Amino acid sequence: MKRWCSRCLRLIQNRLSLFLIRLRADKKLLGRVLVISRMPQNILVWFKNDLRLCDHEPLWHAAREGNVLPIYVVDPRLFAVHELGFPRTGSFRARFLIESLRALREGLQAIGSNLAVRVGKPEEVLPALCQEHDIHQIYTSAEIADEEQRVMTRTQMAVKPLGIEVRAFENNALYRLNDLPWPIERLPDVFTRFRNDVEKKSVVQSALPAPTALSTSFSVDWGALPTLESLGLSAPPSDDRSVITYGGGEPAAWTRVHEYIWQKDLLRTYKETRNGLIGPDYSSKFSAALAYGCLSPRSIYEEVLRYERERVTNDSTYWLIFELRWREYFRWAAMKYGTRIFHREGIRQQPVEWNQNKKWFEKWRRGETGVDFVDANMRELWHTGFMSNRGRQNVASYLTKDLKIDWRWGAAWFESQLIDYDVHSNWLNWAYVAGVGNDPREDRYFNITSQEQRYDPEGRYRQLWLS
Repeated sequence: MKRWCSRCLRLIQNRLSLFLIRLRADKKLLGRVLVISRMPQNILVWFKNDLRLCDHEPLWHAAREGNVLPIYVVDPRLFAVHELGFPRTGSFRARFLIESLRALREGLQAIGSNLAVRVGKPEEVLPALCQEHDIHQIYTSAEIADEEQRVMTRTQMAVKPLGIEVRAFENNALYRLNDLPWPIERLPDVFTRFRNDVEKKSVVQSALPAPTALSTSFSVDWGALPTLESLGLSAPPSDDRSVITYGGGEPAAWTRVHEYIWQKDLLRTYKETRNGLIGPDYSSKFSAALAYGCLSPRSIYEEVLRYERERVTNDSTYWLIFELRWREYFRWAAMKYGTRIFHREGIRQQPVEWNQNKKWFEKWRRGETGVDFVDANMRELWHTGFMSNRGRQNVASYLTKDLKIDWRWGAAWFESQLIDYDVHSNWLNWAYVAGVGNDPREDRYFNITSQEQRYDPEGRYRQLWLS
């Protein structure tokens, strides 16, 4: 028995020795595998409506995982002429875009990189660039609206044969999809329910810091920034009545945040002043920076929370976050309803006989209806690329309820003109006012006379734009 145990012990010792030898060999092999796996990958970061460094999830991950090639593709389809005769992206929007691209390029250069700029369809430009520079992955922001999703899908299909994965991050939302209290198909049809639920059950993730350095070991023709002329546009007029007093780009956007919230302390009274009409400070004007992603909604949210900690918490601070949630609601509603947000009948499939009178539409577009409050707002839009929220509701109501003109025409004109155009908010707000969107009141109508008496009782706004 003792001899048998000794043999067993020697056998166990021999097998243990063999195991240790193999383990040491496997460790060397494992080490080689880990070294190979840690070799930096070539990652293309595709910028779209997210022209910033701070709280940019695709860029943040790429900066930690490989050599980064940042790119923006100027898609000619976004500058085509609408069937109504005006460009889809007008001069005010295009100028803000160009300024934002210049600022992004300068920001990337400051951390050791640059911004490649190409003109063409992304589904054609990006595969060629990926082959040229041995790109392994594409990181970009997730898209929700129909046209943007189709471009994303085409691009994914175009690079798939190259063995390239497109990773899309939820980069421009206040909440992540998985943080919403319900699956998207059960998104409430009324904003109040959405707001109550997310306030109680959802968490806003922390904004990510901007990368301090980027590894960009590519020999690239970075390309020239677009110009208004190259986009087929003329320079927009300069007007000292404009209420958007800052240009495009992340630094300019943060300057506006600091000025509005901290320097002038205007957040304290936001709720009382937000329905104003004259001057840059009746509301935050952050929407212009949000439109092209020069700021993220999470960054603004955190800035408001900091203000509440350091200065005051009141109805006004709540109301700015309330407006961020409205913007968020339209984003998720666009995901839920897909192409229906662009349909004549809207998301409610409401049959309405819309007028197709182009002569009336032209008078409305140019501010020549003869209704002073409508005309003043439309002329502000024409001359500056901006209009107050109060003005937008009134002119949309007048076009759809008084003139009974197809609401999609108005939405298209706003898409062309508004510096702060956002596909989800624009189209769903228009549908909302037209009575074919998310609105429990079927007949939303703004009485222009009572509105101008309430919001412009002395006629100062009308005089400013009609004199």
